[in-house]
Amino acid sequence: MRNPRYHLFTILFSITLSSFSSVCKAQWYDPDKVNKKAGAVYGKAYEEAVAGKYRSAIQHIDEALAIDPKLVDGYLSRAGIYANLKKYDSSVIDFEKAFILDSVYSLNYLLPYSISLAGCGKFQQALDAVNHFLANDKLNSQSIKAGNYRKSTYEFAVNYEKTHPVKNYQFAPVNLGDSINSSALEYYPSLTIDGSKMVFTRRINSDEDFYESDLINGTWSKAYPLPGKVNTVFNEGAQCISQDGTWIIFAGCNYPDGQGSCDLYISFKTKNGWSEAENLGPIVNTDFWESSPSLSPDKRDLYFASAMGGGFGGRDIWVTHRSPTGKWSRPENLGAAVNTSGDEGSPFMHADNETLYFNSNGRPGYGSTDLYFTKKVTDTSWLEAENLGYPINTIDDEGSLIVAADGKTAYYASDRGEGKGGLDLYSFILREDIRPLKTLWVKGKVFDKKTQEGLPCTVELINLKTRQTVSRLKTDEDGNYLVTLPVGRDYAFTVNRKDYLFFSEHFSLSQNPADSVFYKDIPLQPLEAGAAIVLNNIFFDTKKADLKPESVAELDKVVMLMNDNPKLKIEIRGYTDNVGQAKDNLTLSINRAKAVVDYLQSKSNLTGRITYKGFGADKPVADNTTETGRAQNRRTELTVISN
Repeated sequence: MRNPRYHLFTILFSITLSSFSSVCKAQWYDPDKVNKKAGAVYGKAYEEAVAGKYRSAIQHIDEALAIDPKLVDGYLSRAGIYANLKKYDSSVIDFEKAFILDSVYSLNYLLPYSISLAGCGKFQQALDAVNHFLANDKLNSQSIKAGNYRKSTYEFAVNYEKTHPVKNYQFAPVNLGDSINSSALEYYPSLTIDGSKMVFTRRINSDEDFYESDLINGTWSKAYPLPGKVNTVFNEGAQCISQDGTWIIFAGCNYPDGQGSCDLYISFKTKNGWSEAENLGPIVNTDFWESSPSLSPDKRDLYFASAMGGGFGGRDIWVTHRSPTGKWSRPENLGAAVNTSGDEGSPFMHADNETLYFNSNGRPGYGSTDLYFTKKVTDTSWLEAENLGYPINTIDDEGSLIVAADGKTAYYASDRGEGKGGLDLYSFILREDIRPLKTLWVKGKVFDKKTQEGLPCTVELINLKTRQTVSRLKTDEDGNYLVTLPVGRDYAFTVNRKDYLFFSEHFSLSQNPADSVFYKDIPLQPLEAGAAIVLNNIFFDTKKADLKPESVAELDKVVMLMNDNPKLKIEIRGYTDNVGQAKDNLTLSINRAKAVVDYLQSKSNLTGRITYKGFGADKPVADNTTETGRAQNRRTELTVISN
């Protein structure tokens, strides 16, 4: 049933707009003739409000309204104060009381009333209200401009609701509690890949430092300052911790060695805590502002916001790539699918290494700064960014948002009324349509096949369907690695290290469930005569010797191996299963080995260094009575002749 007060307000509204000139005569409220005692108390409230003492101002207004319940200015002023405090529900109630008392006197307040309605998520009512406001032909140009701007945001919100039905979704942020939040400001959370460690920024007075909390048996531990040398007397903020928990990259402002006002710095986890921060240098940092870093899960790409020249607007999102030698490349702008003529910031790359969340004030939205997401198509192209929608986005500024590896748990900072003090950290469940890809974990160790000792090196993972590298990560000093990958896909794993044969193998992970762990230890064979590897990612059609396009990535690894070791001599050996005639199998194996050599020769001059041979169904490595065994026997091998 419709609220009677709202019904009465709607009637008054329609009368006002249909015959403004005649209704003007019906105005009864005169601010110069209010109850003197109520007016005196209200005057004190006005002074308190101007001074920013909102709570005291509300108390005085309450007193004035107790003396004169028809003090229209009291309701309008209290409505404005509640709006400043983001208590939009209370603001709407007071606006509507004022309209009921005297809709003509209150007519000019239709615009702030519409804003408070939108603050409550009542966008259609807000649109109706602002349309009534704009119907007033006595508005000045500034009011018309402000009204049309709000109208565009309400129209966006109404259309978004129509095109993004929420079904049974409920937005229910949960405060992370006293162990993390305090009476100070907490913001900019970042997580390790397993969700067990959170690092965030806490600002006490004007000093920003990093704090850490650990998730133990489902409960966050009491946050403590990061040990070591990363926190200083200067301001550290807007940090991200690498998903393996070994790096922190952050914005350091007004540091003595800075390139500009705020630069990007890196600190490494050591046995004695976090190391003293190092400036990322003049290739990445400029004379302008750099902040809000976010590392890709493999630590190969660093996304950040900067006001440097050459972008689309004030602040854009850029990416720099880390080379195998550890050097960062010159930053590249993410382009028009992400950046606008306004400001973009707070990028966050999810564990799927494809979905990027960020904020912007340059796109259609709810007003101020909204949160958006996009997905990476290639290393240089992105899908057009999409708004995350209400109630994640509101009419107020939205800051940063991160999403855990599970793809559904989000964390953000908010100054919601039930907080511990100022900005607090909250978690909530994302709507399904704005979630990143589900991921699985891949972990293991790279080691010397002969000595069993761990080998630090680079592990590259390639999407077999697109042939694009989805992750290129470095192991730790003991050869251990950990990475997340989107589910529903098959991958090739390749490892290269000087003085070793490369490792290459493909895995069908498309059926592995989300959040599961796939373990793969990787043995590397020293580069010596007799060493051999199966080229697992060489593909042919049945009974044919034509290389399939999916084989190119693997063969290019062989070319790289030969170029890096100019004295290396190898033989490519082809094998088949035992299905069919032995003579045909032998011919097929020879032709397939030759096809591999022909491709390698087309990419590099390997004359005198490479030979080939076919063995047909001889030398099986598995039982030919099963399809799995026959598949293993149909193989291409690389054997070292000399080095």
